[in-house]
Amino acid sequence: MAQETAEDKLHMKIARTLSFGLAGVSGYPVYVEVFCQNGMPVMDIIGLPDTSVRESKDRVNAAIINCGRTRKDPVRITINLAPADTKKEGPSFDLPIAVGVMIGMETLHPAPEKDAENIAMFGELSLDGYVRPISGALPMAISAKENGVGEIILPAENAREAACIEGLRIIPVCHLAEVIDYLEGKTDIAPQAQVSYEELKRESVHTVDMAQIRGQAAARRAMEVAAAGGHNMLMVGVPGSGKTMLARCLPGILPPLTFEEALETTRIHSISGRLRSGGGLMVTRPFCAPHHSASVASLIGGGQDAKPGEVSLAHNGVLFLDELPEFSRAALEALRQPLEDGVVTVSRVRKQALYQSSFMLVAAMNPCPCGFYGSSRKACRCTPPEIRRYLDRVSGPLLDRIDIQIEVDSVPVEEIEHSAPSESSAVVAARVAAARALQQERYSGSGRFCNAQLDNESLRQYCELGGEASRLLHAAVDAMHMSMRGYNRILKVARTIADLAGEEKISTNHIAEAVQYRELDQKYWR
Repeated sequence: MAQETAEDKLHMKIARTLSFGLAGVSGYPVYVEVFCQNGMPVMDIIGLPDTSVRESKDRVNAAIINCGRTRKDPVRITINLAPADTKKEGPSFDLPIAVGVMIGMETLHPAPEKDAENIAMFGELSLDGYVRPISGALPMAISAKENGVGEIILPAENAREAACIEGLRIIPVCHLAEVIDYLEGKTDIAPQAQVSYEELKRESVHTVDMAQIRGQAAARRAMEVAAAGGHNMLMVGVPGSGKTMLARCLPGILPPLTFEEALETTRIHSISGRLRSGGGLMVTRPFCAPHHSASVASLIGGGQDAKPGEVSLAHNGVLFLDELPEFSRAALEALRQPLEDGVVTVSRVRKQALYQSSFMLVAAMNPCPCGFYGSSRKACRCTPPEIRRYLDRVSGPLLDRIDIQIEVDSVPVEEIEHSAPSESSAVVAARVAAARALQQERYSGSGRFCNAQLDNESLRQYCELGGEASRLLHAAVDAMHMSMRGYNRILKVARTIADLAGEEKISTNHIAEAVQYRELDQKYWR
């Protein structure tokens, strides 16, 4: 009897490996515990796995067989994903489960210097053992570093994504056999080379330049003001007047992402699976342009797993809504809260997540269903009731949250052919950067980075008006029947115009230009 007990102990073993899961844009450690014992050849996964995690046992089993690391005698395997009260999602646990199973079956013997319990592993396995890329590698790698992990093993296609994290040894792998040989000390894998953020920025390219735009001086100026202060913007104009092209120029004149902003933005795109294969940290501001048929969930975020929506994917960048009235009323009204707060909470039965959504809203629309109401070049064929119904699809509260409204008309062919070359994005970006530098110095330590983020108390502190400028603003507010939100937004835009001019005080000229950017309310919606 004593001999039988000893043999049983030889075939009962617990192995542990380390991985990370995702909760919103943050990672948390997941400890993969594998218990192997003699018995029927069954593999059970516990610890609140979702369907993709439960199915990993078939992928893991096939991958281990194809690497020649199975046992001849039958083994019953129980896998626990701790903490057991948090739902585990996605196929990224395949790799740590496979390594834990092989250690538990004693077909993998890590070298003394390779402690599988302290090396974080992520990766989806194909049936033949190849390691496939995953979503969310960057936030999981960041969380590994924050939890004191010094080394991670992840798919080679995700390695560049995490290459910017200093002090973390990143081992890129393509096949499970590589992981086995590496852990057993048979081969050495060169870690992913660190890539500095400055080096990544030198690789960035903007495809649309403002030099390509002819005419539209007023719209170009409005875009410059919007970029300098981070203001929301609405363009109303006839079809083909260049509204979309103007909007696509905006990322090229915005200040480059800081390293912290790049991490925030890339995290969101990583968990959404939007990063290009083999891509690294994002260095250009995102430009998201959802179709007007987009649902509320696709804009704000949602689904069973509470994934981020377009407002979060546009964080630190631009959300462009073309054909604004064609979006559903519910989708447009859902934008109001993230526009004010800069964050959005996505709540579902299974999950709740908080995502950052500090973005510039740039919207474009026609003035009527046919598109030519008010045009100087073509007559409108819409009736007044049709025009009113079309414009009323955009609510007053949403318009109140748009700082700059500009009318865009088509440019004559003669002006396109014979006008002087326009300023390039680089020239405009230099002025925008100078204005943003003033704002960052002014708001240093306050958590604000641009004028659009000022609250009511800050407006009184930084947007003080002289007597003449104050009287002009009060007269405009009374004449245009503005709300207090509209009043505050004029002050923010005037502060930005003064910053572009390099002036500390807001003058009547600055107020007058800011008021002009609110006049479409009177023309179309009053």
